[in-house]
Amino acid sequence: MATRCEVVFWDVQHGHMTYIKTPNKRHIVIDLGTGDYSKDKEAFSPLLHLRDKYGVKQLDYVIITHPHLDHIDDILNFDSLNPKVLKRPKHLSNQEVMANVRDKDREKFKKYCEINNRYSEPVKSNSSDSTSNPDNWGGLQIKSFTPSTCNHNNFNNHSIVTIIEYADIKVVIPGDNEKCSFDELMNKEDFVTAISDADILLAPHHGRESGFNADFFKAVNPRLSVVSDGRFCDTSANPRYTSGSRGWVVHRTSTGTKRERKCLTTASDGEVVAHFGYQTDGKRFLYVKTK
Repeated sequence: MATRCEVVFWDVQHGHMTYIKTPNKRHIVIDLGTGDYSKDKEAFSPLLHLRDKYGVKQLDYVIITHPHLDHIDDILNFDSLNPKVLKRPKHLSNQEVMANVRDKDREKFKKYCEINNRYSEPVKSNSSDSTSNPDNWGGLQIKSFTPSTCNHNNFNNHSIVTIIEYADIKVVIPGDNEKCSFDELMNKEDFVTAISDADILLAPHHGRESGFNADFFKAVNPRLSVVSDGRFCDTSANPRYTSGSRGWVVHRTSTGTKRERKCLTTASDGEVVAHFGYQTDGKRFLYVKTK
């Protein structure tokens, strides 16, 4: 029997939201961006889409990489999926989060702070929700690293980095980290080992130059880079990700075509979906498609 992991990088305009269905059909979300260029729906809610179209009744694990609006924009729908576990950079205080928030965004940031207070109990190491045991997630390994030494005036540099791996296929999702936090993380041997020789990289900070770190990218050495960003960006590092990625065959479902790609963007390719795992004969596979 084939077993697989599914990863969906949603088109949420300038923002980020990734959905992961584990081999044992548990549900993980990383960040809470909204919007959809391909459907021309600025108010598109991936959380409600998961509930209403995917039939997801509860999320098992939610990671908010850092509390910036483009990563928490869907937070008012958070409770509609009653997540079991929330991971976020807890060392950033609610007072810091609420500082200088615009009035029109205040409700969302207040909701973040309320949730931050509510999810106060640590996950026990022997719990079925612990990420330290891959058996809890159908064999999917989940590792995360949270930088903490940079100045708190830039939340980007406190983004949680998540690495998932199954069937020797590795995906790296690094939030909006920039130079300061990468300097911290790249000095950690276990971090470098965890990110090395991945198959898919979500480009840091929406593919911006400020998030491109040559040492980090060299270590990740991805087959395919994915950029979650808007259509207009004058600081794009996309050419770097294109030239430095190894390449992988990507299927375009709308045309029934396939070709090798090195860098995909949600702005031009729409949502990006990856399936990986074991075929019925035990062979590993990685299948990537766009619309």
